[in-house]
Amino acid sequence: MPVIRELDPGAGPLNFFGAELRRARTAAGLSQDQLGQRLDYSGAQVGKVEMGERAPSVDFARRCDQALPETGGLFARIYELARRWDGGYPPWFAEWIESERRATSLCWWEPLVVPGLLQTADYARAILAAGPDTMEDELEQMVAARIERQAILDRPRPPVLLAVLDEAVLHRCVGSPKIMHEQLLHLADLSDRPRITIQVVPARVGVHAGLLGGFAIASVDGAADIVYLETSADGQVAEKSSVVAQVTRRFDTLRAVALPKDDSRDLILKVAEERWSST
Repeated sequence: MPVIRELDPGAGPLNFFGAELRRARTAAGLSQDQLGQRLDYSGAQVGKVEMGERAPSVDFARRCDQALPETGGLFARIYELARRWDGGYPPWFAEWIESERRATSLCWWEPLVVPGLLQTADYARAILAAGPDTMEDELEQMVAARIERQAILDRPRPPVLLAVLDEAVLHRCVGSPKIMHEQLLHLADLSDRPRITIQVVPARVGVHAGLLGGFAIASVDGAADIVYLETSADGQVAEKSSVVAQVTRRFDTLRAVALPKDDSRDLILKVAEERWSST
């Protein structure tokens, strides 16, 4: 029989939802496929939610309550709880966070701001404070959550990170000149790490394939790649092979027009000193 990985329900809302779904499903005597048929979702989707690998949607939660009436509306309540206890990021982002943690490599394109995994706390605070829905009493929790994500880069064997930025990112003032100076020096320091490559698409390129928005690709051993797409509303996480292939081609095109790693680092330091240095 396959070994079932036990979740720690206290590890976060994603694990809590998954553990409760597995408990309710087995109590009802249903397989994942059987429950999936009742929900109009695949059994594989049910399994991923139970394993904490896929964030449930509000529709999924409501259908669970309909398919498992003996739970008394438990899953809609858990979903609402997760919206309040979100660890500093929204529930729809939870699936990407899990992919980030499990990734052996990450490819990231950003045309507007420094990627979250590479931000300083002050830069992150300035970005998050600009959000129209950010409450002042939540800001520090959101900053802490973003910085906590960066712990994956300090693991004994961190993921390979390939980050490509538009040169405009280096020139956009976020917070203050001091914050920008420290952020660009931080980028230069990170680029010295052997498993981190930071490249810049220079302004002279003009129009390029990345102008439609930022995205990231997470690769996990033994699983299909997953992509995160930035939008003007909630971001989107996708596993569809055609979407992943399209985004991967776009990333390869951007790397082809970006400066090499050492030249990119030189440009980052040049902008830091010539544009943002206070001395």
